[in-house]
Amino acid sequence: MSVKPTAAQLAWQEAGFALFLHFGINTFNGREWSDGTLDPATFHPTGLDARQWVKTAVEAGAGQVILTAKHHDGFCLWPTDTTDYSVASSPWRDGRGDVVADLAEACREADIGLGLYLSPWDRNASCYDDPEAYDDFYTRQLTELCTRYGPLTELWFDGAGSENRSYDWDAVMAVIDAHQPDAMVFNMGRPTIRWVGNEDGLAVDPCWYVTDTTGISVYDDDTRRLDGQCYLPPECDVPIRRHWFWQPDDLHTLKSRDHLLAIWYRSVGLGAGLLLNVPPDRRGLIDEADRTRLLDFTAEVRRRFDEPHQGTLLPGDDGEVRVRFPELVEFDHLELREDLADGQHISRHEVLADGRPVATGGTIGVRRIHATEVTRARELRIRLTGSGTIRSVNAFRTGHVTQPELEPQPAFMTDKIDEREGS
Repeated sequence: MSVKPTAAQLAWQEAGFALFLHFGINTFNGREWSDGTLDPATFHPTGLDARQWVKTAVEAGAGQVILTAKHHDGFCLWPTDTTDYSVASSPWRDGRGDVVADLAEACREADIGLGLYLSPWDRNASCYDDPEAYDDFYTRQLTELCTRYGPLTELWFDGAGSENRSYDWDAVMAVIDAHQPDAMVFNMGRPTIRWVGNEDGLAVDPCWYVTDTTGISVYDDDTRRLDGQCYLPPECDVPIRRHWFWQPDDLHTLKSRDHLLAIWYRSVGLGAGLLLNVPPDRRGLIDEADRTRLLDFTAEVRRRFDEPHQGTLLPGDDGEVRVRFPELVEFDHLELREDLADGQHISRHEVLADGRPVATGGTIGVRRIHATEVTRARELRIRLTGSGTIRSVNAFRTGHVTQPELEPQPAFMTDKIDEREGS
């Protein structure tokens, strides 16, 4: 019996690309992970403009943005009723500001999805060491986020810091089921998407969507195993610079356009989702250098893949699909898509032009991008392993016959963190 995706999962997979917005009290203190004791008075953006964040996301072609509403330090970017450690205790807008509300309004105006990150680990909450009390505290925070700001497309539960700690995930999921049933749930609780397993933004081939584990045993053995096989497509998270929160001294770590393209090929191009962190700075704006690099990268993606030669699918021999183009086409890239309505089933594929292999690989999934040598063909044959079917095949002439290479990245700056690295 196949494990099938929900309509919401398929929609999330089709979107493919989102922006992560790490923003909070760490932004103003040169930290990545802080311990919950930083003074709320230090949170004071001078020109916060959530519309600029969303405009950047829309121009980049992102389907949603995900904001760190609460990171591990416990500082809340909305005026919560659960704690004083929030924007309500800051001088920003005289304590009457609400970052989540600003972003939700901007997302509605631009018709783009809004996701929220709510760290289970809370280093400020005095009740954290009392599991029962903290579970109540946490579900009240989640309820506020799920009921005050309209539809959410994703809820992001980071397992960092929760080693050997169990939370009341049944209570958490009850809140989501009641108020945001269509939101994707990242990695913990009763997840609908999973972490790819690294913070480099990289998936692997084969990229399977059906699994019996979330793959986060490094954080929480209680949530590692799932109740049987589940449809859980992976999400690849990665920062545009070396750090997750904006830092004043790491511009030199800004990833190059070609490195970002290399990540895209190895995430979206392998059938995974890409979540690229582009953090607002101390003004409350996306840094112009980051914005320019992001838009340069996404413009190149569009240049390469916005003008496809669309093939028509025809029956072939057993285990094969024929693809015919309206005329002889010249291409150096191919995009294959599997019909996932009944689940993921193709485990291997080979594309032939005039009987000669031009591309081979494992899974196809929601999309699979191959860079090929320059090829001229009117018809292709695709050999498939597995019972799945091809939904579409497109050919492109991009001027590039190889994927961009990943570049060496700068070492992590340990003075930026409290205890360890992580998102």
